[in-house]
Amino acid sequence: MPPESAPPTGNAWLVWALMTVAAWGLYGAFLHTGQLAMKDPANGRYKAFLFVGIAYFLTAVLAPLAVLVLNKASFRDMPMPGMMWSLFAGIVGAAGAFCVLLALGAGGKPIFVMSLIFGGAPVINALYALILHPPEGGWGSVKPQFWLGILLAAAGGALVSLYKPGPAPQKPAQAAPADTPDAAPKPGAVH
Repeated sequence: MPPESAPPTGNAWLVWALMTVAAWGLYGAFLHTGQLAMKDPANGRYKAFLFVGIAYFLTAVLAPLAVLVLNKASFRDMPMPGMMWSLFAGIVGAAGAFCVLLALGAGGKPIFVMSLIFGGAPVINALYALILHPPEGGWGSVKPQFWLGILLAAAGGALVSLYKPGPAPQKPAQAAPADTPDAAPKPGAVH
């Protein structure tokens, strides 16, 4: 086994976390746009998800494979529990992405769907982490600020969904000039 490397210092983690926020914050809107751009009301969402899968292959298979090869990592020392939990995490993530698509296809607007997801996901994550690693002193030792944070996360998702500013009113479409000799500009007319 390779020796443990020293834990990273600095704020690089924050940059990566904020890049994730930006990517996942745009995910729902981009997915919805892709679904609509397929111009297939019955199967557009599945066609869009097919391309999400291709993107996952490019970013989640080829990119780490290249990094592992460049790092000369051994492919023989991958323990079964690590592989299984990682595979399960990928399945859960892909299932979540598919459910986003189904929610959007069922009429959910990206602002509501994604706000609910990103308000609710941290709550699920925090509760699962507590179940997996119970606090010293039991559940009664959890500070009230934690429970307040759970409520604020849920309330934040609800408030963003309920009070999102509406789009600007659409301007009436201008009639396109006809392709007739009458539509040609008259000499001396101001354009």
